[in-house]
Parts: sequence; structure tokens; C-alpha cells
Amino acid sequence: MSKQIAVRLPDDVVEFIDGEVRGRHVASRAAFVQVALERERRRVIAARDAALLSKQPGDLEGFDSLAGYAADLDTGLE
Repeated sequence: MSKQIAVRLPDDVVEFIDGEVRGRHVASRAAFVQVALERERRRVIAARDAALLSKQPGDLEGFDSLAGYAADLDTGLE
């Protein structure tokens, strides 16, 4: 399911997005915005996880398995 939203962006940002579409780096303006927002969502989650891990005392055994699990997650963006 998806919802349509309207956003106002500065002209230079729209020009950049349109250039990416023209260069065929993304299929559409909507695709560009979706990829950018998904990337930001992953960044926020990773920052939160890093903050939690940094508070863990001592041994980080199992971290490699956590990293392997995270690497195998399907983000739906590929």
C-alpha cells in the first residue's frame, strides 16, 4: 500500500532530482524521493543501534553474527 503526499522543494533541489532522472540514475522523481527517504531511515536506525551498542559494557561477542544478520536483511531497494 502507498499514500500520495505533496511536498514543496526548492527549485535547485528539484533541478537536481530532474537531472538524476534525465541521467537515468532513477526512474522518476518519486523513485528518487523514496530511495533518499529509505536511506535516511536506515541511517537513523543504524545511528540508534550504534548508540545502543556503544552503551554495552565489555565483551561484544556475537557482534559478527549481528553484522552478518544485518547484511542479509532485505531492504527492498535493490
